[in-house]
Amino acid sequence: MEDNKTNEKRENMSSSKKAGPASGHKRKSHRRRRQQLKRILVAALVVIAVIIMAVVVIQRRTYHKYSVQSSAKNEDVQSAGYVQLGDCVLKYASDGASLLDQKQETVWKQSYEMTNPVADVRDETAVVADKEGTLMYIFKKEAPVGAVETSMPILKARVAKSGVVAAILQDGEKTWIDFYATDGSLIAENQTRIDSPGYPVDLAVSPDGKLIMISYLYVEDGQTTSYVAFYNFGDEGQGEIDNIVAGFTYEGVVVPQVVYLDGNVSAAFRDDGFSIYEGSSVPKEKTKKEIKTDIVSTFYNEKYVGLVFKSGGKDEKYTMTVYDLSGKEKFSRSFNMEYKNIRISDDMIIMNNDSQVSMYSMSGIEKFNGNMDEGVIKDIFKMDSNRYILVSENGIKTIKLK
Repeated sequence: MEDNKTNEKRENMSSSKKAGPASGHKRKSHRRRRQQLKRILVAALVVIAVIIMAVVVIQRRTYHKYSVQSSAKNEDVQSAGYVQLGDCVLKYASDGASLLDQKQETVWKQSYEMTNPVADVRDETAVVADKEGTLMYIFKKEAPVGAVETSMPILKARVAKSGVVAAILQDGEKTWIDFYATDGSLIAENQTRIDSPGYPVDLAVSPDGKLIMISYLYVEDGQTTSYVAFYNFGDEGQGEIDNIVAGFTYEGVVVPQVVYLDGNVSAAFRDDGFSIYEGSSVPKEKTKKEIKTDIVSTFYNEKYVGLVFKSGGKDEKYTMTVYDLSGKEKFSRSFNMEYKNIRISDDMIIMNNDSQVSMYSMSGIEKFNGNMDEGVIKDIFKMDSNRYILVSENGIKTIKLK
């Protein structure tokens, strides 16, 4: 028995000795893999940290100069208007419209005759209407679409992404809200009166062209009241009076501006704040922000609305505040610049007067503030990450900040 136990012990010791080198090799291999994974993880973390730092630096970088990349000095900018259409600029005048690319080269032209052309844009679709005339032209970035002839003078016109157009038409003491297809045919019309539902102040069309939003103004019992109505000319509105599927009354308030921000989200800028509505068929008021300070200007994009107030300070005359669509303040900045235009172009808040331009990121960081020696500035649009099209009395130029 003792011999058997001794033999078993020897065999176990022998097998342990045989297994030892292989087991040690496996342990070393596992350690190497763990070390490699650690090195890969550390390298990945370093790359991520570098990317984050680069993004922060880019976001916080400010510019003090600019360079002219290209120019079209012979452009007649005095008698024309300009709006951004996609990554190009639509020039419109009394004798026609043309699309200019970022090199100021003409992509296409369309001739017409108008006395007082005004433009409205939705993404890559535009309408140019003859205010107090009866002609409208619809344009896509790719090419002109067609003309619309109205039966009465045009007060305002708005276009949808699909190309359909809504217009307020003047008919003496009455007004008409007409809705047109891209081929110029009349989709629907609705007559309004000063006493019911009021005088139309502004209108907007949803991007898909299904809803028309109108701000009316009327006086009741000696008090000015505004009524924001949503018209649905689809199936949802067929059973409603005058196709109105939703309406909101604001007593003692003026609503001078209504806009569609994106998709089924719209906004009404009141003289005491703003309202945000949501709904693809029957919009509902989701946000009602009240402001006690007098509003000087408004600006917006698909995610934010901005207001400019008089601050009353000696050194800083104005305060700019940006809100998200829930009414929560994103940032507020004071400034002293006397401006004539303010807008959000791409992701940049741009202000300008005749000679000075000021730009802010959507985080409230001032990216540029300075004079541009290119003659009287009419407008400026952001084209890509750091390039802009500047329209001045000396022509159209593509500039780059540096």
